[in-house]
Amino acid sequence: MRDWNVLVTVNAGGWKAALRLLRSFGRVAETQFLNVLLLHVDDPYALLEALWGLAARDPSALACLARVAPVEKMFTFSSAEEFDARARAATSGYAPALAGKSFHVRVHRRGFKGRLSGHVEEGALADSLLQAASDSGAPARISFEDPDFVVAVETVGSQAGVALVSRDQLARYPFLRPG
Repeated sequence: MRDWNVLVTVNAGGWKAALRLLRSFGRVAETQFLNVLLLHVDDPYALLEALWGLAARDPSALACLARVAPVEKMFTFSSAEEFDARARAATSGYAPALAGKSFHVRVHRRGFKGRLSGHVEEGALADSLLQAASDSGAPARISFEDPDFVVAVETVGSQAGVALVSRDQLARYPFLRPG
C-alpha cells in the first residue's frame, strides 16, 4: 500500500482480531514485517479518537493492538543518505512547534537492516530540529522524560512517514506509544 497514513503493530496472537477491527475503519494492508499492518483512513486523528472511544466502552477491545501510529507526511527513499535528506525535509515544519519546548525523536525502522540506523537518524533529526528551533530564537531541548512532543518516524521498507505527537495525545491515547 503506497498511501498508508497509519501504521499498526499487532500483539502476538491478535492478527485476525486486528484485521477485523481495522477493516471497519479503512483499507488495511499486510506487510512483510512480523505483526505490522498499514492502514489508510480519511483522518488518522479521528481514528485515534474512535479507538479511544471503543476502548472506553470495552477495555479489552484493543487488546489485539500493540501500537497505533498516525502519519502526517510520507516519503520514499532508496538509501540512508536519501532517507536523511527526506526525513529532515519532512520534519522541518515541526521546528516552530518545538521552539521553546522539550522533545525527542523516535525512529522505528523496518527494513534497510545494516544500511539505516534508527539511532543515528534519531540523533541527526534531533540535531537538525534543535538547530532550527535555536535559529528561531526559542531553543528547544531534548527530553526523554515527559517531553512536550515526540517526533515519530516510521519506516516500512523504502517508505517512511512522520508525525508530531504531543504530550496531550500521549496521555489521551495510550496505544500511540511512540517510544
